Amino acid sequence: MDTTSHPGGQRRPGGAAAGRDVGDRATVEATETFVAHRKLLFTVAYEMLGSAADADDVLQETWLRWVAVDAAHVDDHRAYLVRITTRQALNRLRSMKRRREAYVGSWLPEPLLTTADVAADVELSESVSMALMLVLETLTPTERAVFVLREAFGIGYDEIAAAVDKTPAAVHQIAHRARRHVEARRPRRSVTARQAEAAVEAFRHALETRDLRGLLDVLAPDVVTISDGGGIKRATPRPILGADKVARFIVGGLTKHNVTLTVEPTTVNGGPALALHVDGQLDGVIAMHVEDTHITGIYYVRNPQKLTHIESETQLTLR
Repeated sequence: MDTTSHPGGQRRPGGAAAGRDVGDRATVEATETFVAHRKLLFTVAYEMLGSAADADDVLQETWLRWVAVDAAHVDDHRAYLVRITTRQALNRLRSMKRRREAYVGSWLPEPLLTTADVAADVELSESVSMALMLVLETLTPTERAVFVLREAFGIGYDEIAAAVDKTPAAVHQIAHRARRHVEARRPRRSVTARQAEAAVEAFRHALETRDLRGLLDVLAPDVVTISDGGGIKRATPRPILGADKVARFIVGGLTKHNVTLTVEPTTVNGGPALALHVDGQLDGVIAMHVEDTHITGIYYVRNPQKLTHIESETQLTLR
């Protein structure tokens, strides 16, 4: 009888090998389908969780469940994958609540490197912006899932209902409630991408030159600065409010510590940002929100655990 090698080093009958070949082919096809929708699934998970690392874990769980499904009996592969991803993200989001409650200091989303095409897509760039991600933190897990699926991706109520185990009518009500909540709190973006880049570049120049006047010129009077060190790196325990306080805090901190500061422009969460290196090492990433050509929000992520994606994607050394 013909035999075929098996991954475990055993020899199996040809019939078993043929069955395995069919299974392998199905796995390959399932994987190809998953890869084709991976960008969408990752963004759904990230917008729900605010963490690229957790989003990656959710995608791994989604893939494991997807390859175990007989795809021939699934009418809409994309909808089915979104459903799996949403359910896994919801489970993780509920379990993350305890982590957030025990978090040291202010919590910020993990900065996500994004490409120029994302920044050019106004709706997509706003949906992953630091400012909006912080607003989404105030929603319940189910409200957040419904808002993300409906507002960011335009998914239908029936499809969302299947993902969150609610009726379409209930999802419609949840969507309305979440939209009203977000609209009352979301920062407004009233500048073009070029204007936002100009404001961030002015901030960068003032930062590098320790120019207090330059900072005051580019900061809005009611600017808010939030820094996240995760209890690992020094960060302000509470937000700093007001242009004068923010500018003096920044310049004072740079002057107090005799360090070599390098500031590199980058794009995170769909908008212009800065990567800060102190004495050659990545210290953190600053994302900003700009309104009326002035910076109204500064979000400084220093927690090393939230910089691993940026480190790996930019091949920077983080010590």
